[in-house]
Amino acid sequence: MSTASLTRLLKQKAAELGFELVGAVPVSRSKSIDIYNAWLKKGYAGSMAYLERHAELKEDPRRLLPQTMTLLALGFNYNTVEPSFRINNPELGCISRYAWGDDYHKLIRSKLSKLENYLREELNAGKLSRSFVDSGPVLEREVAQRAGLGWIGKHSNLINWKKGSWFFLAELLVDVQLETDLPFTRVDCGTCTICIEACPTEAIVADRTVDARRCISYLTIELKEAIPTELRPKMGNLIFGCDICQQVCPWNKDAPKSKETALQPRPENVAPRLLDLMKLDQAAFSKRFRNSPVKRAKRRGFSRNVAVALGNWADPQAIPALSLGLQDTESLIRSHAAWALGQIPDLQAKTKLEEARKTEKNPEVLAEIEDALIV
Repeated sequence: MSTASLTRLLKQKAAELGFELVGAVPVSRSKSIDIYNAWLKKGYAGSMAYLERHAELKEDPRRLLPQTMTLLALGFNYNTVEPSFRINNPELGCISRYAWGDDYHKLIRSKLSKLENYLREELNAGKLSRSFVDSGPVLEREVAQRAGLGWIGKHSNLINWKKGSWFFLAELLVDVQLETDLPFTRVDCGTCTICIEACPTEAIVADRTVDARRCISYLTIELKEAIPTELRPKMGNLIFGCDICQQVCPWNKDAPKSKETALQPRPENVAPRLLDLMKLDQAAFSKRFRNSPVKRAKRRGFSRNVAVALGNWADPQAIPALSLGLQDTESLIRSHAAWALGQIPDLQAKTKLEEARKTEKNPEVLAEIEDALIV
């Protein structure tokens, strides 16, 4: 089979599996590894130490699969539906769009596996391959841009000129030669800085440079410790991830909708009541978010986020739920519940904090209680 036919059939199969963006690029050393390493040295990765551990592997895909000849870059649309209302009600939590449905890792890995099997068994081409979706040590946005899928926007997400940026990126490393695509060389953000201006925590510190330590997606998912006090009020009701920089992007104005049923929103995930979420014990949390990306934050991290959102609501209605959090077995939840109670201008909130101060043994939680009582 000719290289052209092989490439055409493989791309056709990828499209049948639901990948709306597909491009191929010859294997080579990363073009942006030095920029990436400089980003790491500035500490912008925060507590994500694994990014530095994997930096050497990201330098060249052949360190993952020595036989690699071509990389297939793929994009999977997760833009399901627009909410019928803006989630600006402080009683409701806001979960990132990609996490409204089933866990995309399992979904896309399954599709990548089918694509690999198709290449080997039906096209009878290639013996070795590796695939990744948001988990492997590959500089995926660089690969996607070099494969012609789009450009990296000022918010650091890949933007396709026709379909916007609501895409999961995936890569397939193969030991066969494919017809490669021309890289996307234009950068079409122009003078637009809407995403930079819209970020509540000022996490976009320069064009295409995000300080993860200030990014709400990092704070609510990747960070396993206490959220910095000065950033909590800026998080609003965002409890898992953040879509703001993509929501305001003009290139997403007419972004197509995903047809993938597994990613369609679970109704309870679009705008959940914060009071209900604060009451979830481990069993209820596991049941509610079964096969959901939200489980990545674990209950302790998720409840921490919910406590912060309740503190930003600052309504006395939240006192019973936060009082429950103040008695949780997880000190991380107790400390953030204490902070949240301190944001509520109500005598009952102060009373709950004073009661907790008498029995609390954890020094970090006690410090939060003391600070909350001073507010």
